[in-house]
Amino acid sequence: MPDTTDREITVKDFKGHINPDWCPGCGDFGVLNVLQRSLAEMNIAPEEVMIVSGIGCSSNLPGFINTYGMHTLHGRSLPIAQGFKLANHGMHVIACGGDGDGLGIGVGHLIHSMRRNVDMTYIIMDNSIYGLTTGQTSPTSGFNMKTKSTPFGNPELPVNPMALAISAGCSFVARGFSGNPKQLVEIYKAAIKHKGFAFIDTFSPCVTFNKVNTAQYYRENTYDIQEDGHDSSDMQAAFARAMEDGKIGTGIFYQKERPTYEEPEKETFDIPLVDQPLGVDEKLANELNAQFL
Repeated sequence: MPDTTDREITVKDFKGHINPDWCPGCGDFGVLNVLQRSLAEMNIAPEEVMIVSGIGCSSNLPGFINTYGMHTLHGRSLPIAQGFKLANHGMHVIACGGDGDGLGIGVGHLIHSMRRNVDMTYIIMDNSIYGLTTGQTSPTSGFNMKTKSTPFGNPELPVNPMALAISAGCSFVARGFSGNPKQLVEIYKAAIKHKGFAFIDTFSPCVTFNKVNTAQYYRENTYDIQEDGHDSSDMQAAFARAMEDGKIGTGIFYQKERPTYEEPEKETFDIPLVDQPLGVDEKLANELNAQFL
């Protein structure tokens, strides 16, 4: 699959026809900007990209970027994104959504997607709150955090996305912060280039309903693990970084290429499903198109 097109691609090529309606200051603006910049710097054409989302504030992203896109069901973006990739291997497939969408109702799909290793990218915009439904505890909300649904403090331990991904066999595990676009662009580019399932947990602060995990908090409490000498090929080192207390590491925690899910499927890998012959004559094909389209 070619990684570039013959024409020069710019960020403007990815500007959507609808302006984002996120709250002013929302971290999702940063994620959108970084994703557009990453694709442009890789010279990937908009028509070579499919973005699939679930439900939530962040899951509106496919409507704000000029690529193919699909806004699906809560927690169900990954099955649909994988199906699209298996049907059309020539596309760069990116799934996106929030921490509630991916680490709550969708966590079962996430674990199996990671071990399956379909060649695609998954971005979680992690704000540690349910923003669309106005401020309830999410899977990554901190212990004892007070929210609309936990006024006396959250009684549950938060999910650790990095440890979960590494233990599930994910072949690319990274974390970033939308307020650090220089680092995040390089992470997204590496994830999209990676042959296999790439997972990036991206801190994307909710300015309206989460007054704890703010942009200022992440600016003061994150550090770049690559600058600190981390070896992303070392799984044990990746686990150690994932379990750290105190300062929060960002960067590529773990990366190791292994066979993708598509590779043993030679018939569909060599000839994508979208290019397979229908096995029907032209008359019947036209009748079916008329009936369903």
